Amino acid sequence: MKKIALHNLGCKVNSYEIEVMQENLEKSGYKIVPFAPGADIYIINTCTVTNIADRKSRQMLHKAKKMNPEAVVVAVGCYVQTGTENVKQDECIDLAVGNNKKKDIVPILEEYLKEKELNRQDKTLHETTIPDINDGKQEYEEMTLTHAGEHTRAYIKIQDGCNQFCSYCIIPYARGRVRSRKEEDIIREVKGLVAAGYQEVVVTGIHLSSYGLDFISKESGDYLQGVDIRTQAYHKGYLLDILEKINEIEGLKRIRIGSLEPRIITEKFANRLKSLDKLCPHFHLSLQSGCDETLKRMNRHYSAAEFKEKVEILRNVFENPAITTDVIVGFPGETKDEFQTTYEFLEDICFYEMHVFKYSKRQGTVAAARQDQVDDKVKTERSNLLLDLEQKQSQAYRKAYLGKDVDALMEEEKEIRGKKYQVGYTETYVKVAVETNRDLSNKIVSGKAMKLLDDEYLLLELADK
Repeated sequence: MKKIALHNLGCKVNSYEIEVMQENLEKSGYKIVPFAPGADIYIINTCTVTNIADRKSRQMLHKAKKMNPEAVVVAVGCYVQTGTENVKQDECIDLAVGNNKKKDIVPILEEYLKEKELNRQDKTLHETTIPDINDGKQEYEEMTLTHAGEHTRAYIKIQDGCNQFCSYCIIPYARGRVRSRKEEDIIREVKGLVAAGYQEVVVTGIHLSSYGLDFISKESGDYLQGVDIRTQAYHKGYLLDILEKINEIEGLKRIRIGSLEPRIITEKFANRLKSLDKLCPHFHLSLQSGCDETLKRMNRHYSAAEFKEKVEILRNVFENPAITTDVIVGFPGETKDEFQTTYEFLEDICFYEMHVFKYSKRQGTVAAARQDQVDDKVKTERSNLLLDLEQKQSQAYRKAYLGKDVDALMEEEKEIRGKKYQVGYTETYVKVAVETNRDLSNKIVSGKAMKLLDDEYLLLELADK
């Protein structure tokens, strides 16, 4: 029995895909072991979103080879897709598998092992495992998960690829154009996970709001007059349709959705979401900058005022929704005044959480070629200011729950400052802690938020003791 160690880098979609790969390998008789010395095969699911991500991917591949020089090291995913030539020249990599071949990891690996055993395997990689992901012929790569790494929630991938081409982003080249998963495959997977005991699903994709865009392109003459092709899927409501179908699945308690394109939010869209009784009022709208000039250089397709309008729609329809975002500081050309505009905009919006990133050049993108790069020291100073603001806003959002009754899906036991608690999340993804000897994992409990514990958890006093 071959021992395989897997390591994942990157986004939630990558997390989903490595879980599917691990499940397929287990079903085929491979033994999954920790990412440590002693494995026969190491599979690294790589990331390429920044140059730093590329470097981390290479580091993990080299680490695997050092842990066992005789092992087969397999590079999978985004770094393979965008850095094919570097991958081919890297002697630490024995086999490379592109993004849309992850579902075939078992037969690809077994073919490689068979050839190696017959002493016919040389250092030339199988280029057939790294197809051109942007050849215009790609279909959605169907992968199905029956159990997830977490015990209470499971990620569901319904879409791949992106057509946006933001000036800082390499992902359209790593993931290809928008490809959407068939409704029947999504529903079958969710039903299977619910039957396995999962109470919450997180619906995700590379550009989730574009779900169904490729369906439109295949429907001759089915375009909305006067509407930009990039917003077709939003107006047609494909994402809402599939969420409504998932909401009908018996036994499922919660639906959480991944990052949304701000332009998808309309009053009609928000009200249809509100009608879903299982939907968690937790929305991630990626902002990147609160300054219109910076947004234009980023090739984002909205203004700060339009973004604010979308946030106000959600807050008018939902009661105190959790709204989170991403912000890039130090984007090429960002002046002191532009940053100040962003800072004041973030103060005004008051997010529950902000993920703050210092701009990192990604070779192959428009932004990386700009001559007006911002000094690293300035990026750090601006990042620290936003992180301080994020902490204050996040604390204020949590404190608003004190004295109120909340429901939480409990996940695991955790030690906090020397005491053991059962911990979980509210619908708005606020952490809660319950001091009890009972095992509450995978149970939804109700209680009153008494105080903030460790500045992070709402301490709950259960209604049912």
